[in-house]
Amino acid sequence: MKRVIPCVIAIMLLSGCGSLAKLKMVGRAPKMSPAESVPSPALQTSLGRQGSADRAGVEEKVPVPVAPSASLFRTGAGAFFRDQRAGRVGDILTVRIKIDDRADVGNTTSRSRTGSEKSGLSALLGLESPLTKFLPGSVDPSKLVAADSASKSDGSGSISRKETINMTIAATVIGVLPNGNLAIRGKQEVRVNYELRELVISGIVRPEDIARDNSIPHTQIAEARISYGGRGRLTDAQQDRWGQQIYDALFPF
Repeated sequence: MKRVIPCVIAIMLLSGCGSLAKLKMVGRAPKMSPAESVPSPALQTSLGRQGSADRAGVEEKVPVPVAPSASLFRTGAGAFFRDQRAGRVGDILTVRIKIDDRADVGNTTSRSRTGSEKSGLSALLGLESPLTKFLPGSVDPSKLVAADSASKSDGSGSISRKETINMTIAATVIGVLPNGNLAIRGKQEVRVNYELRELVISGIVRPEDIARDNSIPHTQIAEARISYGGRGRLTDAQQDRWGQQIYDALFPF
């Protein structure tokens, strides 16, 4: 009992920290995650931005290297005859997520077993007679042991699941594998009032599977990890309280 009380106190303190964090968010919308830095190769600035000011009228602080020639095309710039599909680190491609999965599983099991055992010792050189001194009541040597058993088990199970997700997200190439496959990652957050919806996707794609419009379906992404969830008032209301979660985790009944 002395060990249980400190554990309960520690759990209450830890849960109190989470409650304090929730109290700080009363009346506030959930914060969005900061944009993650995406690796991309350095590209030369186009001639149209050399020595020119931006729309706000502030001169660019980054020094612009001198162009080796007067060509309008630079490394990494779009070209009319070049393939515009993603193929290098930092490129962007569109991932079309269309999940419409259904699973129906039904199992039925029935088992029945009956057993009966009987044994006796009607005559054994007269040694069966002294049994009346050791066993209570009247003893019939021909029916010394009798056992009957019967068992029956019936079981049935059914699983029905349906998942439907239809979304589109832009992902970024974060790496090129030695065999030429592309490692991609994409994240999208949408906040409506006090609920924030988050969509995260990552995986490996083949450049050959990317369509001409620079898009790829989720079914052609290897090691795909798709997460669609949210944070906010509605999500908190759908979850059990921490006390109920602890009870369900500790108590087996």
